Amino acid sequence: MIPVIPLASFVLIIFFGRRTPLRGASIGILAVGASFLMSLLVFFEFLGEADVVERSVTWFRLGSFEVELGMHIDGLAAMMFVVVTTVSLLVHVFSVGYMAEEPRFTWYFAALSLFTGSMLTLVIASDLFLLLVGWELVGICSYLLIGHFWEEKENSNAAIKAFITTRTGDVPFVFGIFVMTIAAGTSNIEGVGHAVEEGAIPAAVITAGALLLFGGAIGKSAQFPLHVWLPDAMAGPTPVSALIHAATMVVAGVYMVGRLFTVFEASEQALLVVAIIGSITMLIAALLAMVQDDIKRVLAYSTVSQLGYMVAALGIGAHTAAFFHLFTHAFFKALLFLAAGSIIHAVHSNNMSEMGGLRKPLPTTFWTFLIGSAALAGIPPLAGFWSKDEIIADAFRNGHEVVWFVAILTALLTAFYMTRAVWLTFLGEYRGHGHPHESPAVMTGPLVILAGLSAVAGFFGAPFIEGGFRTLVERGGEAHVVEFDFALAALSVGLAVVGILLGTALYRTYRPRDPLTRLGPVYTLLERKYFLDDVYLRGIVRPIQYPIARFVNWTNQRILDGLVNGSAWLTRRFGSGTDAVDRHVVDGAVNRVAIGAGWTGGLLRYIQSGNVQRYAVILFAGVAILAVVYTRI
Repeated sequence: MIPVIPLASFVLIIFFGRRTPLRGASIGILAVGASFLMSLLVFFEFLGEADVVERSVTWFRLGSFEVELGMHIDGLAAMMFVVVTTVSLLVHVFSVGYMAEEPRFTWYFAALSLFTGSMLTLVIASDLFLLLVGWELVGICSYLLIGHFWEEKENSNAAIKAFITTRTGDVPFVFGIFVMTIAAGTSNIEGVGHAVEEGAIPAAVITAGALLLFGGAIGKSAQFPLHVWLPDAMAGPTPVSALIHAATMVVAGVYMVGRLFTVFEASEQALLVVAIIGSITMLIAALLAMVQDDIKRVLAYSTVSQLGYMVAALGIGAHTAAFFHLFTHAFFKALLFLAAGSIIHAVHSNNMSEMGGLRKPLPTTFWTFLIGSAALAGIPPLAGFWSKDEIIADAFRNGHEVVWFVAILTALLTAFYMTRAVWLTFLGEYRGHGHPHESPAVMTGPLVILAGLSAVAGFFGAPFIEGGFRTLVERGGEAHVVEFDFALAALSVGLAVVGILLGTALYRTYRPRDPLTRLGPVYTLLERKYFLDDVYLRGIVRPIQYPIARFVNWTNQRILDGLVNGSAWLTRRFGSGTDAVDRHVVDGAVNRVAIGAGWTGGLLRYIQSGNVQRYAVILFAGVAILAVVYTRI
């Protein structure tokens, strides 16, 4: 019921939303609220002694092969239920105020419900093909919501870019499903895991399958080199950005790797690739966040970077730390995006260069944004400190020095760019237009709730808590636990403090020209996003768009359409000839036979008159004629 109710609310909003209170928003909020309450029940059951639940029915058969339609509920799914429904519920409530003047208000809430239900379907899936259904549905929903303001070409282009880029990763993902399904003889996720554990699949096949599956995670979770779509996804409404970045689409790839971790941990080569991609992503995205003026793009690159933490953690085998960071990150990143929405709602601009001085007119937004920023920077005792520190400690303790170094360097950069964002947005003098004011309670309420979760959620997985988060995500009866190391924690916090001090020193006084421009070519490299967009545009898109696409278009119009049109012309000509033969020959012969029959019938009717006297005269005349002829002969 947890995924079914939001999916059903999508249908109800489409057909009846405009005639309900809040134009359909009430249906969406009630539906997600119901799923949230049920998710809490499941969550607390798995904190106790609940066993894994798997139920399924046959979806369809191909010969002896059977695909299931079913659910697999364990601690990991229970955790994801709470994350998705909590963030979605708060986004729904926030959107009532943020999207109040939007003409497509009802459609927006319908798409939000479909998005939530699609992600929950992905979470609950017991079969690879059902997981693929949820996987593709969240991709479609992201396309619809990113392009919600489709009247502006920039927004529709962003939606198309997100759709095509993630589809690029989905191609290897689908082939990975085929490889693992054929190798294991089943598409059941647990069945695939058992086949791997029992050694029924060759090592080379496992590696190939894992790498292909990871291709999907690279696309969905915006990892290098397919991370380029996520910053452009900011074209959608800001609450959508909170949902995408915190709890749905971008964490789908991380969740998939975790759900199929048995496959990945059976291949050292696959885990190495995962760790390398995650490490590269976390660093390059953090550097890009330092030079953005759009507040939503700062947070977008921050999301890419934090996803890199999770992926790198999976790559070094720290699955518990990876999902703990996914859990805490969902709350403070949703908080930061919704707070950014509150700011944009007040100043009608995304650019931090047009903000400043908002601490007094937006006090609730300021304090909640500050809590989210500190949590993201890893300041204790907030949530981000506990989860990020566990990844850093795991990398150091298990000999992954490169991942550890990149992680602590990224921690410093994270603190720096969030300090920069706070100073440019809330402190100093106001540089925008009009008179900004605090958002209504329907928008600040979710901010306060998320700020509270960002402050306390980390304690759920803190090392001094028995059970807690580790009870939820344990695999094989034993969670991957790393002891708390005060020295490593002090180092990461110290680097975060250095980042805060650097950010304060550079941005305490506002300058129209960013101080980082002094870096010269390095700044240009970051401003141009490592020229990756240029490479993709000129090396892939333009060659496809112009010579290839134009050739295909010419072939279609001149050859294919020519053949079709020529066939049509011949058919018309042949039809015209057939019509002439039919009308003049076939119909003509039939008509002439009919005319002849009518003419001869006209003659015979004078003879066949029914007059006996006339018949007698003709009979005697005929006899006389025959007599004369006979006598002469």
